[in-house]
Amino acid sequence: MTKIGIILGSTRPGRNGEAVAHWVHELATARTDAEYELVDLLDYKLPLLDEIYPPAMGQYSQPHTQEWAAKIASFDGFVIVTPEYNHSVPGALKNAIDFLAAEWANKSVGFVSYGSTGGTRAVEHLRLIAGELQMADVRSQVAFSLFTDFENFSVFKPADLHRDSLTTTLDQVVAWSNALAPLRVR
Repeated sequence: MTKIGIILGSTRPGRNGEAVAHWVHELATARTDAEYELVDLLDYKLPLLDEIYPPAMGQYSQPHTQEWAAKIASFDGFVIVTPEYNHSVPGALKNAIDFLAAEWANKSVGFVSYGSTGGTRAVEHLRLIAGELQMADVRSQVAFSLFTDFENFSVFKPADLHRDSLTTTLDQVVAWSNALAPLRVR
């Protein structure tokens, strides 16, 4: 069965992303079209990129990189939950992505973002990164506003309309993950 990783892309104390990622995971696991797993960057304790060789060489020497690589390799596609920091991607998420290369290739990716403008600028940057890593980013995305989807900017209270956006995003991620399957080498 198709496996989709839901990556929680923030490691900040008190992060809003935890509630958002759990919401995505809860709705995703009610579906029967794929297996969905929540992947929290906090569980991997990745330092700033500390590998001797570029990730494209696939010669990982650090145990934390090997563990991260095995986890990412186990998925057929991803939904990345990301905040927007300073009009871009959080450093911890960018670092986690940069640790690997082949493990991302020929897989689909969708985005769920949040921020003052819905996190859309972070997603625009992630789309560029995904292209470089040979990932197929899907068109649909979910964008939560800190002003309307969070009470006091911290208690997650998503508007109902976001369920439909998430359904479309998951539909696209699963469809593209399945379509790309022949390109992936296991």
